[in-house]
Amino acid sequence: MDSFSEEFMKSMTGKVQGETSTKSHVGICLPTVPKQLENAVNEGQKKDFALSTNTCLNYIQEAILKHQWQKAAEFMQYYFQTLEDTTSSQRQVAPEIIWKLGSEILYHHPESSIEIFSTFADRMKNIGIRNYLKISLQHAFYLMCNGMIEDAHRNLTLAESWRYGEKSSSQEKLIKLIQAYRGLLDYYTWSKKRVTLSTLDGKHFTSDAVTQDMHSYFRLSSLNLHEIIKIPGIWDPFVKSYVEMLEFYEDNDGAQQVLTNYAYDDKFPCNPNAHVYLYEFLKRQQAPEEKLISVLKILHQIVPSHKLMLEFHTLLRKSKKEEHHKLGLEVIFGVLDYAGCTENVIAWKFLARHLKQTLKRKHLDWVEEEWNARKDWWPTFHFSYFLVKRNWKKNKTLAYKKAFVAGLLLGKGMLPLRGPPL
Repeated sequence: MDSFSEEFMKSMTGKVQGETSTKSHVGICLPTVPKQLENAVNEGQKKDFALSTNTCLNYIQEAILKHQWQKAAEFMQYYFQTLEDTTSSQRQVAPEIIWKLGSEILYHHPESSIEIFSTFADRMKNIGIRNYLKISLQHAFYLMCNGMIEDAHRNLTLAESWRYGEKSSSQEKLIKLIQAYRGLLDYYTWSKKRVTLSTLDGKHFTSDAVTQDMHSYFRLSSLNLHEIIKIPGIWDPFVKSYVEMLEFYEDNDGAQQVLTNYAYDDKFPCNPNAHVYLYEFLKRQQAPEEKLISVLKILHQIVPSHKLMLEFHTLLRKSKKEEHHKLGLEVIFGVLDYAGCTENVIAWKFLARHLKQTLKRKHLDWVEEEWNARKDWWPTFHFSYFLVKRNWKKNKTLAYKKAFVAGLLLGKGMLPLRGPPL
């Protein structure tokens, strides 16, 4: 433990700037250790062991919350003693806690570096043997975020081949996830080669070699991505990458099947993005509007305020079916129920137009049905004097459209506008 804590602090070596400093390279600036913590550690009494480590943990958490990274790093020296705890439960959780705290500190500390972080990660993989896969995956994330794709890929490849005792279900899941991220990195390489290929225009002799490389990375990537998306879960980046490659190789049926399963399989959690991806794919494939409507109808049930609801409303309004026109009114009312859409000029234009068309077609009952559910709160939510005044100053087009809608819904003379007429 002592050598590990010393190495941790030694790795944080940096320049200390200050008028009183005469050394060019020393350890990080160390805060004053609280007296009760120092006493507990120095005395080493068994009864004080748990108290001292818990106290230290509180100090570390407080320092992290306040972004006092040097202070947090100093307290980590004392927290390493938890690795010597004789209780089996504490001995199991200590490495994971140290990894989470240490990695957070090293990620933010101004004197830290990729090399320091990687050294710490490698040490923790061996100390917290049961956390080897988790730490390897998080280490790979860190490397990816720093643009070290090859190192991240190498890290994941090593982790994939690691075994400890009999393979448990949790290990199996982590290995699948590690394979999936390796597949994502293979997709990244495939994508870069695709850009390279597009610059060659098929005229250079190297284009054939690039095409072959692309196909090799496609096979490697698709194998792992295909496996992870069969497991119920939220796999957005994996699905998008896999579908992009399938579309590139014109396997549109395969891409549609992947997206359909992702959106409609009851075993998967509810995910609005799954329906968005399916809709965007069908739109690229110029699918019939009826099919597009059926996809957006489910998205509307999940997220009534989604930005695609304006497209959904347009599709419904263009339809020849009366039931779609009625649903279109419900959709556009639903969009404006949400605070984030209250000043959306396009939404108010659509509502004004649809109200006018609906009343012209003698469907007053449709309007009454939607308005009765909102008449107790929409006037204050949308048409208060304060909002009318603000809309008039910021966006006169918005003010006009809202005034038109308010006139239809509230009736002539009931619009809460005072002052200059709109």
